[in-house]
Amino acid sequence: MYTSVSHRMASTYQRVGTESRVDSASPHELIVLLFDGLLESLSLAKLHMQSGNMAAKGEAIRKSTRIISEGLKASLDIRGGDLTNNLSMLYDYCVASLMEAHLKNNVELVDEVITLISQIADSWKNMNRRAS
Repeated sequence: MYTSVSHRMASTYQRVGTESRVDSASPHELIVLLFDGLLESLSLAKLHMQSGNMAAKGEAIRKSTRIISEGLKASLDIRGGDLTNNLSMLYDYCVASLMEAHLKNNVELVDEVITLISQIADSWKNMNRRAS
């Protein structure tokens, strides 16, 4: 019983903490939060693939593809020219790779997406540091 209550309390704390961070975040910080959430979800997908938990793997893949499509890709500025087009195509590639990874239970494809997204996320985070 204590574990269940503790888990609920921790979950509530995490949700409220995330909501607070989102409410006070700048547009740049919101993208950082999307990248962080995506990388966490991708790591969970990989973990669930390796442990054979197919339902949880499917949920993590679904969440990852939604973050990419509805968050990162949707936030691209159409006035960005080649950069926007290249990121859009990269995000499409990542979503397609995750769908294939899900169907084939292919951890290597998830690793590839993690590598690609990590590079973009690191660049995005460093961009804010250089601007300061």
